[in-house]
Amino acid sequence: MPITKRIRCAALVAMAALVSAAHAAPPAQLLADYSAQAGTAAAPERGQKLFTTRQGGEWSCASCHGAVPTQPGRHAATGKPIGPLAPAFNPQRFTDPAKVEKWFRRNCKDVMSRECTAAEKADILSWLLGLKP
Repeated sequence: MPITKRIRCAALVAMAALVSAAHAAPPAQLLADYSAQAGTAAAPERGQKLFTTRQGGEWSCASCHGAVPTQPGRHAATGKPIGPLAPAFNPQRFTDPAKVEKWFRRNCKDVMSRECTAAEKADILSWLLGLKP
């Protein structure tokens, strides 16, 4: 391959990596963003209660993710395996803001029949970030 094509390919790969990194956010940044949107500090104890308690329906978050989501879970209806939710046990969790929003939207609607508020997201995320090996 001629040198100019190699340079162009290398530049495209580098740009793709930068774009990917630009969309990644550490979970702590997402927590700060949710707390700012909510206008209040996150409370891990509220997050744990929200996560483990049924919210009027058949399921809680723990129904699929486990009461302490440090191990793999399993979807309650489909049986599909789910990786650990706590970021300390699964470093890919809560790093892509678009995916985080997608799954909060879906799961909150399943569990609470509505979308979660920014405060609820912050509370849950603050509890999950506190779970350490």
